[in-house]
Amino acid sequence: MSLPLAYQVRHLRIEPNLVLAPMEGVTDLTFRRLIRQIGGAGLTVTEFVASEGLRRGIGRMEEMARIDPDERPVAIQIYGRDPDAMAEGARIVQDLGADICDLNFGCPSKKVCAHSGGSSLLRDLPLATAIVRKVRAAIDIPLTVKMRSGFDHSQRNAPEVAWMCQEEGAEAITIHWRTRTDLYGGVRAVDKIAEAKARVRIPVLGNGDVVDWPSAKRMFEETGVDGVMIGRGAIKNPWVFLQVRAQMLGQPPVEVDAEEKRRVLLGYYESLRLHFRTDHGALGRMKKIANYFVSGLPFASDLRYAILHSHTPDEAVAAVNRFFDFLAERRQRGERDPEPTVALDAAASLASADVLT
Repeated sequence: MSLPLAYQVRHLRIEPNLVLAPMEGVTDLTFRRLIRQIGGAGLTVTEFVASEGLRRGIGRMEEMARIDPDERPVAIQIYGRDPDAMAEGARIVQDLGADICDLNFGCPSKKVCAHSGGSSLLRDLPLATAIVRKVRAAIDIPLTVKMRSGFDHSQRNAPEVAWMCQEEGAEAITIHWRTRTDLYGGVRAVDKIAEAKARVRIPVLGNGDVVDWPSAKRMFEETGVDGVMIGRGAIKNPWVFLQVRAQMLGQPPVEVDAEEKRRVLLGYYESLRLHFRTDHGALGRMKKIANYFVSGLPFASDLRYAILHSHTPDEAVAAVNRFFDFLAERRQRGERDPEPTVALDAAASLASADVLT
């Protein structure tokens, strides 16, 4: 089976057909810059923004929707339950320069669902229809929708919702195989993605646990989707888009060594310090990213522990440098790194080799 390499959303050719997923508190401008600098993603999407907040001119919402002039193509995702607020939010998104307005029908968080937004819309088809219709009438740029396979396992209705979205003017759909009640667990079931792909004419993207080339290939082959969206896998490994793309093109695997990881992590941390107004905000995001980013490194628990227990951004940066210096010294002595899972299973912590003291 030959895999697709691109898909079309009206006049926009998304190539490669690998998309950075919207993630709350992650895919802000600094993280999207990081992904673009590394390369390999055909489309980036902002973290989801409250349409009501945009309509009211709340500064934090406007900051979340900020994009770079050269960030192309880019989608701004909005959420809400009021069709008029969603339409006004979409108009603002268009005025901000987004190439695509994306509607959030997939977020499982209590905060969003409590106000009948996100994935709760999957159990209220009339309201979901009114939102898509109102937004489509309000903007000229392409409109897309991201959803889960259903609200729960008794109502996995993504194919029906996808058909509605298409008929109301949406131009691409992304479906996460999980239901809302699965949250971030559940048993993988991509049948509704495949069913939606067979039912609609517009591009369909697959989402959920795509973290590397094998999982991306599996999603393509099992569902026939036009592209894949990668979320948490991009936090653990920002090079995942490059790596998957290389495999799709039959190119040599993209290898990332420890020094490249040091360079990128320190560069990202510096960007956070410039982005946040306070050290507290920068440090909080550093710690959040550290929980993901260090996965797969030998002695990863040591670095994670040191960053999580840092009191200032300078301490976190110093911990990163001490850690990678430690790895470099081991390599110079010809010592073989343990398998990452072994290091983690052993719960090395700081005491294992005094790595970061």
